[in-house]
Amino acid sequence: YQILTSTRYDQFLTTLPWNNDEDGPSPFLLLLLHLDRLLAATETHNWLYAKSLLKYRYLRASCLDAISEQRMKGSNAQAFRLRITVSKEGRLVVTATPLDTSFTTDPTLTSLIKPPIPLSEETNVVKVYIDIQETTPSVFTQTKTTLRGLYEAAKERNKPTEDEKGDWDVLLHNEDGKVMETTIFNIAFYRSSRWLTPCTSTGCLGGVMRQWLLRAGRIMPDSEDNRGESTLRKENIVNGECVLLFNGVQGCRLGRI
Repeated sequence: YQILTSTRYDQFLTTLPWNNDEDGPSPFLLLLLHLDRLLAATETHNWLYAKSLLKYRYLRASCLDAISEQRMKGSNAQAFRLRITVSKEGRLVVTATPLDTSFTTDPTLTSLIKPPIPLSEETNVVKVYIDIQETTPSVFTQTKTTLRGLYEAAKERNKPTEDEKGDWDVLLHNEDGKVMETTIFNIAFYRSSRWLTPCTSTGCLGGVMRQWLLRAGRIMPDSEDNRGESTLRKENIVNGECVLLFNGVQGCRLGRI
């Protein structure tokens, strides 16, 4: 298996000062934070040689090469999804996949919305289904790798009926009933007039957009009371409630349970 992260190439991102990296305006979504996550994951997996080879200049050049390869193949897409993998031996591979549309607004603006969801946003809402089984936390839920079987299985067993339209995902929860994340997004729930996101102690991934939103004060980590009880538990979820979803390719989106 390899350690994995996914980012986005989009020229619109160069207009957003918060996305600047060491070279100033960047077309890659939060590339420095992706590097930080890769470095942390190599340490978690004890891939110290791979960690020693991971450098910002090398990562950025590899991302640019992947875009150049798509251009040589004739792609004129304005935005790309970049899949970045690192092997135990330190081999870095970046592949670019064209996206249908580029950003036209700041992809973090949705995090400023407070429920109820405005009607203007309803068409882009992701349907979120609560997993019918629990997920056991492990190093493979706490770090993103190419071993995606548990996430694929969650989507398979919760697949909606064929007449369902639009984007959908599955909400994972651990054996203690604590909410973790969905199969491709970190998640936040609106509680006490703020967006609360599960702590990484639940076994969820500490995603790049999650990290940015925490630093910006847009979301807050869930906390336990003096009995060790979390706010974000499976039994406390309300059917039909609005949730905030976020990852390093799509930015922030709204969802509904």
